[in-house]
Amino acid sequence: MNIYIDESGSINNELPEGRDFVITLIKINEKDKVWRIHKRFVSSNLDRLRQLDDNARNPGKMFFNGDFKELKGSQFDPAMKHKFVEYFSRNSLFEIYYIQIHNHKLKNRLCSNTARAFNYTLKLALDFFISNGYLPDEDYVLQIDERNERTETKHFLETYLNTELHMSNKAEGDFQVHYFDSCNNRGIQIADVFSNLYYSSLFTDEYKQDLENLRQKGILKYVFQFPL
Repeated sequence: MNIYIDESGSINNELPEGRDFVITLIKINEKDKVWRIHKRFVSSNLDRLRQLDDNARNPGKMFFNGDFKELKGSQFDPAMKHKFVEYFSRNSLFEIYYIQIHNHKLKNRLCSNTARAFNYTLKLALDFFISNGYLPDEDYVLQIDERNERTETKHFLETYLNTELHMSNKAEGDFQVHYFDSCNNRGIQIADVFSNLYYSSLFTDEYKQDLENLRQKGILKYVFQFPL
């Protein structure tokens, strides 16, 4: 089973309370249909996406030399986020699992190594999702955006998950971890937008109804909180 993962915010316990870190896991049940939805969403909103990218605080994330590159939630305005949620949630073709890390509750030792904090929290969340029946206990391929991962830690997560979850008898399936440039991975792009949606909802009620609609449709399965 493939799980697509992206994140929003940063792990830093010196940030004000409420400035949390969000990890988003997307489990796609019907990949071909979701890829077609991605393609149609981009083609039907191409001009508006280009305009948003040009006018963003950091332009050039979604387009390169005039050509579409990838979807980035940070470039969306509220109207485009609402449209994205409505467009992708017309049918329940995927599932969303959020991890919310409360920065102000983290100890300095955990924050001193953000890769370690990410890996540890992801392990706890996968343990919870599998042990409580949200995710099946089977083999997983985790696909993660490579641009936020240091080269020396790329091979650590796979070994860590297999060791920790197998040795504690929490999971029998094997975990593979692969890193991608998100412009080459539509699943990570979708995770990016939904991650930004939840992160943005921490600061405004603008997206409250979007998240509620996702829950009612059975797409948003769970929000795992850390520390517990």
